[in-house]
Amino acid sequence: MKPLGAHGADLLCGPRVLRAAALAFACAAAFLVGYHWSDSSPRLLFFSSSASSSSLLLSTDSPSVAVSPNANLSFDPSLIPNPAAGATAPPASPTANASPPPSLPTPPPPPLLPPPPPARLGIVGEDGAMRDDFDVGGGANDTDLTATDEAPPQERTDAGPAVGSRIRIGRFPVCPESMREYIPCLDNEEEIRRLPSTERGERFERHCPAKDKALSCLVPAPKGYKGPIPWPRSRDEVWFSNVPHMRLVDDKGGQNWITKVKDKFRFPGGGTQFIHGANQYLDQISQMVPDIAFGSRTRVALDVGCGVASFGAYLLSRDVLTLSIAPKDVHENQIQFALERGVPAMAAAFATHRLLYPSQAFDLIHCSRCRINWTRDDGILLLEVNRMLRAGGYFAWAAQPVYKHEEAQQEAWKEMEDLTARLCWELVKKEGYIAMWRKPLNNSCYMNRDPGVKPALCDPDDNPDDVWYVNLKPCISWLPENGDGSTPFPWPARLMEPPKRLEGVEMDAHSSKKELFKAETKFWDDIVEGYIRVFKWRKFKLRNVLDMRAGFGGFAAALINRKLDCWVMNVVPVSEPNTLPVIYDRGLLGVAHDWCEPFDTYPRTYDLLHAFSLFSKEQKRCNISSILLEMDRILRPGGRAYIRDLKQVVQDVKEITTAMGWRSIIRDTAEGPYASRKVLMCDKPMVR
Repeated sequence: MKPLGAHGADLLCGPRVLRAAALAFACAAAFLVGYHWSDSSPRLLFFSSSASSSSLLLSTDSPSVAVSPNANLSFDPSLIPNPAAGATAPPASPTANASPPPSLPTPPPPPLLPPPPPARLGIVGEDGAMRDDFDVGGGANDTDLTATDEAPPQERTDAGPAVGSRIRIGRFPVCPESMREYIPCLDNEEEIRRLPSTERGERFERHCPAKDKALSCLVPAPKGYKGPIPWPRSRDEVWFSNVPHMRLVDDKGGQNWITKVKDKFRFPGGGTQFIHGANQYLDQISQMVPDIAFGSRTRVALDVGCGVASFGAYLLSRDVLTLSIAPKDVHENQIQFALERGVPAMAAAFATHRLLYPSQAFDLIHCSRCRINWTRDDGILLLEVNRMLRAGGYFAWAAQPVYKHEEAQQEAWKEMEDLTARLCWELVKKEGYIAMWRKPLNNSCYMNRDPGVKPALCDPDDNPDDVWYVNLKPCISWLPENGDGSTPFPWPARLMEPPKRLEGVEMDAHSSKKELFKAETKFWDDIVEGYIRVFKWRKFKLRNVLDMRAGFGGFAAALINRKLDCWVMNVVPVSEPNTLPVIYDRGLLGVAHDWCEPFDTYPRTYDLLHAFSLFSKEQKRCNISSILLEMDRILRPGGRAYIRDLKQVVQDVKEITTAMGWRSIIRDTAEGPYASRKVLMCDKPMVR
């Protein structure tokens, strides 16, 4: 028997032990090789198109990166796939003897993508499709809040600006002092001298200068010009330095029109036919014709040959909006006095062309010693009154033929009686100095006249709302058979109700005009509410306002609804659908105009000019610099202009306003910096 030690030696030398040792060595070698290989290999990366739950601010469409938890070393950036290219770079070969790199910082998050564009705003038609002709604005709560800095413009080169380039405009000069009351289309003496005749008042109509003689300078204010006295004090007094003209004081001071006291003009409220004051005169009219119902049935009036507009000034307190008109004649500054007082007024004349107001516009037309021969040329001027007077409306005539008994005056009265009878007007009352007629409600009286009675009815194809450079017509305009010309609602209900004549507006949105009307009203109400809240409009001395592209009058309606004590002249460009009948049916004022030509008002008329998409619409037809120079002419020193338009257009307009010496700033709308529209807010300085 072998000893125990010998047996142990045989066991260690046996084949089983050798195999076990070889297996253990192989396992150890494999472990070491695997450990070394994992340390030198690139980290594993996982890509996901969904956002991490902890990264709520990232867009759900942004790719995210997750790092394998078993790797804390650097990796080759070329391993990251490029989503934009749609392909990945081939991975780098691992380095067998790479030294341990430093720890990798947390990779930055992917960049934020821009927010999606705002939803398209439109009107859904009867077919359920959204229409693109909703040209009101970009959003329902489009309040302007954010100012933006724009890149400096490039200088103009001789070769002209490249597409998308900017042009720097030189400073505009100030006009000579002799032009401080300049109205381009009414002061064109060169053209007036060429007229073959002026016996019918042709010299007081529009005669605009040629393009090469258009206004190219800034009309100056009088020396010592002051900020206007605010309404309602301005009804009774204005600064002499703002309208330094004594002609009316010398001619009409004895008729209680106007007096000068120290550095102010005072307006006692009288007129040629109502020297005891406009209030007493208005009370007399109300007693003569109770159905006239100032402020309810009668909302919009026209005062012809207005003097200093005391008739319209005192009707404002009775909730009647009166447009006062007069020609620029020997008493040329009467309209300027009216505007300085804060009363709606325009320079206009009954001559050879239609006035720039629609048919069925005014509930009352008033003429007190207006020096117009209504019966001349077979009554063609009174036919123009008939066109503008609403069905069932009143014509008030205060003149010498009404009350004087001289033979010449009585003959004039008989001619007026005969003409008004042939027009089917009813003489409602004749008392003291005043005669009151009423226009019929329909065409039945016209149809029942004897054959051959003049004036005849107009051709059915004649459009009584076509007014731009249209000659007067010696015929009676037809009344709408469906009664669309009569006032459907008393004031103030008519302001918000879509009128019947809305359906007659020629525009693309035939199936949704009422919806468009309501949408525009809501849009501007929200905008004006924002202006009042953010820009403190109630502290702004706002009285005379011009809306240069008024649409349905939504901006003016919003100012009324927000109880801002101002009036608005709503301009409907002749290149746009004619919405003037709708504006007047709402109880507002308006006028047709082509912005390629100057406007018929005095310099320094308005406190605020409002232009919505005007320049983008007219830039192919009109000279934009000419429009802006005209805006400068009619804006009061210290006044403001709000120009809402496409971004590129606003940037170009800003360059011109800077050249005019205005302080201008571009602001974002509430749609944000990616919106297509911007707002240019401008201030005209008091002193240049």
